[in-house]
Amino acid sequence: MSAAPLRKIGEIASYHAHIYFDPDFGRAAALALQGAIADRFAVRLGRAWDRPVGPHSRAMYQVAFAPPLFSSLVPWLMLNNMGLSILVHPNTANPRRDHLHDALWIGPALPLAGEVLPDDQVADLAGEPNTTPHTQP
Repeated sequence: MSAAPLRKIGEIASYHAHIYFDPDFGRAAALALQGAIADRFAVRLGRAWDRPVGPHSRAMYQVAFAPPLFSSLVPWLMLNNMGLSILVHPNTANPRRDHLHDALWIGPALPLAGEVLPDDQVADLAGEPNTTPHTQP
């Protein structure tokens, strides 16, 4: 049995962080975290969904960010997650692998409905940020 070929970091077009919350009891903390992210990082913030969406089993919002932000945003989320579960995954040409195999969790891991994710598609780029940070991380 031969080992799979090593993949190149250049496959990663961008990253997503999915921040999960309970819409009845944790929405305020999740939105406070969203505001703190917006104040500090040039990211694209998604809308807060108060119900499961796509493969996500809980209410959440998405934070899209470019690869150079990984080394500052992810450690900041590790220290400032407010007790929330956060999935961080790369965006390559394989969304199923990105979410299920190449991801990392901050806080407790939650179930994902991987069967709804395609095995291949054009990678989602981080896009233009929707915020101009004004405080230091």
